[in-house]
Amino acid sequence: MTRRSTPPPALARPLLQRLQAGDVVHHLHPFTDPAELRKHPPRVIVRGQGVRIEDAEGREILDAMSGLWCVNLGYGRADLVEAATRQMLQLPYYNTFFHTTTEPAAELADELVRIAPPGMQAVFFTESGSSANDTMVRMVRRYWELQGQPGRQVLIARRNAYHGSTLGAASLGGMSEMHAQGGLPLPDFSHVEQPHRLLLGTPGESDAAFALRAAGWLEQRIAELGAERVAAFVMEPVQGAGGVIVPPPGYGREIQRICRRHGVLLVSDEVICGFGRLGEWFGCGHPRIDFEPDLITFAKGVTSGYLPLGGVLVGARVAEALAGQGEEFAHGFTYSGHPVCCAVALANLRALQREGVLQRVRDSAAPYLRRRFAELQQHPLAGDAEGLGMTAALVLWRDKARREAFPPEAQAGRRCREACFDCGVVMRAVGQRMVIAPPLVCSQADIDEIVRRIGLALERTLQGLRRDGWLH
Repeated sequence: MTRRSTPPPALARPLLQRLQAGDVVHHLHPFTDPAELRKHPPRVIVRGQGVRIEDAEGREILDAMSGLWCVNLGYGRADLVEAATRQMLQLPYYNTFFHTTTEPAAELADELVRIAPPGMQAVFFTESGSSANDTMVRMVRRYWELQGQPGRQVLIARRNAYHGSTLGAASLGGMSEMHAQGGLPLPDFSHVEQPHRLLLGTPGESDAAFALRAAGWLEQRIAELGAERVAAFVMEPVQGAGGVIVPPPGYGREIQRICRRHGVLLVSDEVICGFGRLGEWFGCGHPRIDFEPDLITFAKGVTSGYLPLGGVLVGARVAEALAGQGEEFAHGFTYSGHPVCCAVALANLRALQREGVLQRVRDSAAPYLRRRFAELQQHPLAGDAEGLGMTAALVLWRDKARREAFPPEAQAGRRCREACFDCGVVMRAVGQRMVIAPPLVCSQADIDEIVRRIGLALERTLQGLRRDGWLH
């Protein structure tokens, strides 16, 4: 771990211990076992600059996960802070209900439609990706009611997909561990297999053949349910929280053909992939992904995570149906189109354009990340590196030659995640897949250092697994 020699630690030890103790007792963390938190008090992160964060003990950490897939422009952006400050001084809040708008909300809606794929016409603002996907579900079902087909209620998504953690979004997602709690999924959500070549491909099968077979799982499910019941199919361009699962070329186009054939709406969940993560404004426009959605949900990178904002980009036919219904769309949030969040989003989009970030991701940063990350496969534990744009994943193998996985009780992924923190880099564990999604502004030197620190963490993980008897 790299430590600062000066100045002294950001928080005095008694204050840090008091914060940790209070946090353990009074703060319920997302996706965290409280018993584990009592054993290992939380890291307190106190500042960030560029692609680095710093904890309360003065340890510098390379944030190779962009916070939660969101800090696309990196930390410490004065232009985003100034945009928020100006707007807070002018108008810190007003709602967009009852024939009212604000300047930032109106401008942002116009800008989002301008950069969106052809055919998008309108924007509905929410506070998060979860609420964006909940909103999309309501829009899709309302659209079919207005079309005189109220029986089209079922939304299909993919197993191992993550679409959020509210009741609707978690039901839409395909995470089995989420469905195991709270009586999920709700009715009228269905799931098909993911296009995961490593798990579901067959020996000797070409990418093209696997793409057709994987897309065919959707057509089979539509036939089982009856097309007259299916409202929409929802997919991430790259499954992020599911472990950076990149579909084979041709999959997206075949999915689009199936949806069009059966009259099913096609939705792109761009909460992770939007705003440059794959080198395009939206991931569905990447040449490898290549499909034309009817609706797009977004959040995270729209503000680079500086303030919470999400939304739904709505294609012309759905937008016109909702606008022409002769009554209000009975849905909304107190913070829909929050002026400060919208002002920061506008500043963020302008910076991405002004600084040529998307082109740099396409032309240099993403190819360099892919090349350097692939070198980690030289380590005995690591294999099957893949990714797209500024995302990457590798698999931890107990025996690479035999394709033998670690048993769950070895906790190989958790061990590696903790070793990464100890070595000064944030890497996420999804089972035994280790994933990164660094800020889009990473330099080649930053990528070199990320890869170097991950290599150190892999070695530390190897030693721990060997010590505890999990390696032959």
